[in-house]
Amino acid sequence: MSARPAPEVGTRVVHRRYVPYSHAHYAGNLVDGAYSLALFGDAATEMCIRTDGDEGLFASYSEVQFRAPVRAGDVVEVSCELVRVGRRSRVLDLRVLVVARGAPTAERPGAAEVLAEPLVATTATGTVVVPAS
Repeated sequence: MSARPAPEVGTRVVHRRYVPYSHAHYAGNLVDGAYSLALFGDAATEMCIRTDGDEGLFASYSEVQFRAPVRAGDVVEVSCELVRVGRRSRVLDLRVLVVARGAPTAERPGAAEVLAEPLVATTATGTVVVPAS
């Protein structure tokens, strides 16, 4: 196996996902905040694989903010950016954007629209740890 380059600040991972109606938890088809946190975990796992060749472990979240609702029928974009590299820790800037939203009507129950400006739904800082090299 060849030597892996050192993790670089600025490395980004982006996932997009449709939010199924089966995840609606509250009135108005709202999805609970834990949904965004699970997406952060998926993006952070990919980041660790890309930078360290290991899935890593999530150690902590800080600065978690739920800024706009995520609803069933949304298409969300989850981004994860590496902002600090320690010997075994990695600090990540995490963000969920709503890029499209369901807009059902009686005549068109499957109607949806791409948003002109994405909505910032959830932000956080996360710390992951990876095995020593």
